[in-house]
Amino acid sequence: MSELKIYNFMGLRRVAVIFSAVLLLASTISLFSQGLVLGLDFSGGTQIEVGYKQPVKVADVRGQLENAGFEDPVVLHFGSESEVLIRMQGEPDQGLAERIYSALVANGEQLDLRRVDFVGPQIGEELRDKGGLGMLIALVVVMLYVAIRFQFKFSVGAVLALVHDVLITLGIFSITRLEFDLTVLAATLAVVGYSLNDTIVVSDRIRENFRKIRKATAVEVINESLSQTLWRTINTSMTTMLVLLALFFFGGELIHNFAIALMIGVGIGTYSSIYVAATVMLAMNVDREDLIEPEEGELVDDLP
Repeated sequence: MSELKIYNFMGLRRVAVIFSAVLLLASTISLFSQGLVLGLDFSGGTQIEVGYKQPVKVADVRGQLENAGFEDPVVLHFGSESEVLIRMQGEPDQGLAERIYSALVANGEQLDLRRVDFVGPQIGEELRDKGGLGMLIALVVVMLYVAIRFQFKFSVGAVLALVHDVLITLGIFSITRLEFDLTVLAATLAVVGYSLNDTIVVSDRIRENFRKIRKATAVEVINESLSQTLWRTINTSMTTMLVLLALFFFGGELIHNFAIALMIGVGIGTYSSIYVAATVMLAMNVDREDLIEPEEGELVDDLP
């Protein structure tokens, strides 16, 4: 077997800190200044499903509705190209579905009004608050789990990496004005799980190497650990990304933003598992004495 090549990942940690700081600053400014474009699930409104007798373009349907005086209709395919989902934000209106149906059949189109759902603004607000609370609880549980399994400094690095990933994912949605709905919230929570899995694998190898390599600096141990897990991280990320690309291109508009959120999260999560968590641990002066007792006759002061 060829000898493992050790990459100097931590030699670029200052560049990584600047890169992360720029992304976090841009995300935070955007989130506070313009917020997220909340979907119907959070803002409240009316959702209408119609079925055409033949395939139809969503741009044509959207144009019909706009010409009939409906403001900012969200139109997307639901299942096949002959099934259309129409979303209208605002207070639920019992007569809205009939007015939309009348506008769509005005040109002689043949279609069926299949389903009408109403989401009140209070329900949307409750979903948003519970989603945010769920995110906070997940981060607290992660911190406790990593602290118990590894060590407190590892848990701080893991949680800051997760916060880093979530904030940047939300920030990109805010900057690009992509709609944030329940599917995107689910994707964001999945990003937490994915990023944590990567961070746990790296942390486990770092702990193992601190115990095996008796004479090495913390930077050297972390570089060797990251090099050992590099191809596992790359292979996992690439195979996941292939699935997400298939969802993005062939999954339909209904899960379009879901796939985008996961692709952003997987990319940022892979980066953070290499740089953010390890850089935080180094900043907190993680060392071998944090993980094991010195060997008999070995003073703590003599540890690297």
